[in-house]
Amino acid sequence: MTVQPEPTIGIVANPASGRDIRRLVAQASVFPTAEKANMVRRLLAAFATTGVRRTLLSTDLGGISAAVLRAARTRRPGKDAPWPRIEFCEDDPLTGDARDTTNAVHRMIEAGARVIVCLGGDGTARVAAAACGDTALLALSTGTNNTFPELREATVAGLAAGLVATGAVDESVTVHRAKALEVRAGERTELALVDVCASLSAHVGSRALWNPAELTELFCTFAEPDGIGLSSVPGLLCPVPRQAPEGVALRLGPVDQARFVVEAPIAPGLVVPVGVRDWRPLRPGDTAEIVLPGGVIAVDGEREIEVGAEPVRVRLRPGPRRVDVPAVLAEAAALGLLVRRNHREGSVNDDGHLAHTGDRWS
Repeated sequence: MTVQPEPTIGIVANPASGRDIRRLVAQASVFPTAEKANMVRRLLAAFATTGVRRTLLSTDLGGISAAVLRAARTRRPGKDAPWPRIEFCEDDPLTGDARDTTNAVHRMIEAGARVIVCLGGDGTARVAAAACGDTALLALSTGTNNTFPELREATVAGLAAGLVATGAVDESVTVHRAKALEVRAGERTELALVDVCASLSAHVGSRALWNPAELTELFCTFAEPDGIGLSSVPGLLCPVPRQAPEGVALRLGPVDQARFVVEAPIAPGLVVPVGVRDWRPLRPGDTAEIVLPGGVIAVDGEREIEVGAEPVRVRLRPGPRRVDVPAVLAEAAALGLLVRRNHREGSVNDDGHLAHTGDRWS
């Protein structure tokens, strides 16, 4: 007799997301430690409802995991809603940078996590996606630029993650393969979930991109009209849905020399004119070479690679497996996964609906 593995979900919460230098320039929301810890608590309650019995949680230097641990120790058996068993990923020394996310995701997958939930912005989701392989990813927005992660109530997201982790829904219709951009500069390779942009800026510096006049080329996996960040430029000019197989490539330039000028929300509270010379579809497998005499390559809105003599190539390729929360809950509704019939209250028709008698449902 084969023993089925215990349904397990991993949660990675980035303590630094939503707290960077961009808040000095733009009026972006701040996600404090207490709210991230509260989101984790709401996720745990939802997991338990779907039958998840084990959760792996990243540790951090910002106090999120400590707050969850305190809450777990003060729970009242029989009075508080149940939580899954919590195990903290604390085998690796904390570095305070992206390596903490990478290490935690690797540990969670090795321990049997079927879904990884990450709390952060585009940068956190990018790091988690690079580490999670074929394990399903659900990214929740707690960052500055949040194009790939969803701005969604954690309780609802937790129900969706739990239904996927327990195998209650068909992953062929609830988990979809996202697109990604692979950037190669010399021996360095980076993965982008939303966009790659070439900038004439000399150094990585504070990482954020503020001056559109310095931008020369932009590649996006998808571009939605209601997006934030650099993908809002094609989103308002030549939209590409998340589900479409192709992406889009744009040549940018000074506003006075551009064919189009887009008033784009490139950051919260920051709407600026961006000049676009031209654009074209980016097909799956297409490789584009960036010609840049010097400058940096930004990945998902953050300057990452200082360009030297080596060529820079960008390729559209398959990305992480992404949990589609609306699709999961639609499947749950169709199958009645979160509904119980109560025959003691009122009568039920043959079709399962409550019978209507007189002026009330009974």
